[in-house]
Amino acid sequence: MRKAKTVSIIIRTKNEERWIGEVLKMVFDQDYKDFEVIIVDNHSTDKTIEKARKFDVKILYIDDYLPGKALNLGIRASRGNYIACLSAHCIPVDNKWLSKLLSNFAGEDNIAGVYGRQEPMSFSSDFDKRDLLIIFGLDKRVQEKDSFFHNANSMIRRDVWEKIPFDEKVSNIEDRIWAEQVLKQGYKIIYEPEASVYHYHGIHQDRDYERCTSVVRILESSFDINKNVRDIDKLETMAIIPVKGEMLYLNDRPLIEYTITRARESKYIKKIIVSTDNKKIAQISEKLGAEVPFLRDSIYSQDYVDLEKVLKYSLEEIEKRGYLADIVVSLEITYPFREKHLIDNLILQLVNSGLDTVIPAKEEFESCWVEEKEGFKRIDEGFIPRKFKKPIYIGVKGLGCATYPIFIREGKLFGRKVGMYKVKNPYAFIEVREKKDIEIAEVLMKEWW
Repeated sequence: MRKAKTVSIIIRTKNEERWIGEVLKMVFDQDYKDFEVIIVDNHSTDKTIEKARKFDVKILYIDDYLPGKALNLGIRASRGNYIACLSAHCIPVDNKWLSKLLSNFAGEDNIAGVYGRQEPMSFSSDFDKRDLLIIFGLDKRVQEKDSFFHNANSMIRRDVWEKIPFDEKVSNIEDRIWAEQVLKQGYKIIYEPEASVYHYHGIHQDRDYERCTSVVRILESSFDINKNVRDIDKLETMAIIPVKGEMLYLNDRPLIEYTITRARESKYIKKIIVSTDNKKIAQISEKLGAEVPFLRDSIYSQDYVDLEKVLKYSLEEIEKRGYLADIVVSLEITYPFREKHLIDNLILQLVNSGLDTVIPAKEEFESCWVEEKEGFKRIDEGFIPRKFKKPIYIGVKGLGCATYPIFIREGKLFGRKVGMYKVKNPYAFIEVREKKDIEIAEVLMKEWW
């Protein structure tokens, strides 16, 4: 018979692919090891479950999701004397998170539950920063009448839950309803600020923008908000280099070599995949240090097939082989003049700014126009001094596009929140597509590389 663990950690999920890997890495890095992890999933359609299965977890499924119902389902399948509830996008701040929660029950029979601090991420909205900094302060407190409790980061006693389970009918605040009931039974609740997690969500829905921003600036001066919450070194970051046609050579080097070299120089890219249907290109790529785990179907090399379809096909082929990336950077070989740290800077901006996608961009201050039915329409601000003029940003995805697999899987390259990484060096935008481009590029490359 399997030995019961002291703590059972219940994590509810629904399309949490972006966060679940980092959350579970921190959970399994805790200094307190006597625990089990149970995932209660509301039929995620992304790679949440595939990533969760990389860890020693038990997975349950729930159809008609309600928060209390999902928690009760997980707890019934658990064996711990204490139940930790953790949001699937709450990352423990350190490896003492679990032991700090548990320590509050030592020698106390009337403690029903403990909830920990929630810190905003650097890219959380001002509303969320305000809410989290105000509500989750630095002072520990024992609550005998105050029924505030939050299941994004909490721990409760199993014997108390057996008497008072979570309400399975409400759509939210199941935690506060439970807290109110246990307080009426004479139990106490503890707020433990040292058991902290990073959480980008807020609690309230107020929308007084100016007041909120003012409050946040004051709070930020008093609290140390970590600007590098996510450990980029622990993320699985993959480069995909799509190639079609015959190999071009630049200064007696395969054109693809310049792109593979920059990808290999990246501190963060762990896997470089070349997606091609050309056997010669595949062989050269492997010699240069890239992987070619499949030869692409030739239909994806037709001129009418866009890059998004090629990347979607390529990602699916890679995932079939068991590799699940946290971040994907697409790179096109036609841009051999990348600056050395461009790729890593794209990744850093993506992660630290909480964006969905980041692409390199050129600032343009000249007159810019779009063609419409009635003729051309000017889209810049007009003839005003450059120092007062807002630039037009020209995104160059071929130089590099850092994004998340979920968007590529949906057949998109960009998510909703797109960031621009400003590239100042004009060489970077030089494109080499045909043999006629080679002559100019060869002269410049001798100076550049």
